[in-house]
Amino acid sequence: MKITDMLRFAGERGEPIFSFEFFPPKSDAGVGALFESLQALRPLNPSFVSVTWGAGGSSRGRTLELVTRIKRETEIEAMAHLTCVGVSRAELTEQLTILRDAGVQNVLALRGDPPRGQREFIAHSEGFAYASDLLKLVLEVGKDLCVGGACYPEGHPETRDLARDLRNCKIKVEAGAQFLITQLFFDNHHYFDFVGRARAAGIEVPILPGIMPITNVEQVERFTALCGAQVPPMLAAAMRVRRSDPEQALQLGVAYAALQCADLLRRGAPGIHFYTLNRSSATRAILAALRAQEPWREL
Repeated sequence: MKITDMLRFAGERGEPIFSFEFFPPKSDAGVGALFESLQALRPLNPSFVSVTWGAGGSSRGRTLELVTRIKRETEIEAMAHLTCVGVSRAELTEQLTILRDAGVQNVLALRGDPPRGQREFIAHSEGFAYASDLLKLVLEVGKDLCVGGACYPEGHPETRDLARDLRNCKIKVEAGAQFLITQLFFDNHHYFDFVGRARAAGIEVPILPGIMPITNVEQVERFTALCGAQVPPMLAAAMRVRRSDPEQALQLGVAYAALQCADLLRRGAPGIHFYTLNRSSATRAILAALRAQEPWREL
């Protein structure tokens, strides 16, 4: 099922959608663990799972393999990430054809981050420099595909000019993005401020908030340093206290994310996209709590 249809049907029922993002494991054992995680998620009825492209496009072959296998072997809808990093238009066309022929209906089209050790993004000589160009190709190759894009409530890491970033976001939507998923954030004010600015700019597509539960303090600090997400002072202080206690850090992460998600859903967010870092136990606990509480009924 297309993600846009999921959002529409859920909205008609007055319910949100929930999705989980995984990255391609490097080993066969890791792949086995990933499918065990997917089986553990099934009772919670996730709307879809997504598989990233890997750093610098390094694991695109495994991404295609995993997405097609998830689609074939599980009852969970799958979305493939696709980036412009290090690939030509011809290679992207081939990869899109593989996905389309495997029955994958959903694609997240991204420019992608520079490979490790490379400070600036450099487009392939026969490829694309912008996600908007990739979005156009996705719809050219697979006219029936559902394609989404990324957005940045606190601004893209390469520009803190929020007005400029919003203009770039609108270009993506005009190029064909049918829904947007945000970069991770820890202060819901950033999400609702972005949604308000997007609607005022004429962006009407659904905007799913992306949430990363804290499971490892140092790891989250690395991610926020890379993407520029701000950590509220009180949360940062709580993280520092738990830096050397993984169990306490995990408990903090589950509690904070559960409260954050409940507030988002209570105030009208159409769903939650969880950045799992391939650790689904925390997100399973959060989703179980949300389904028990149903904060969206309090709208």
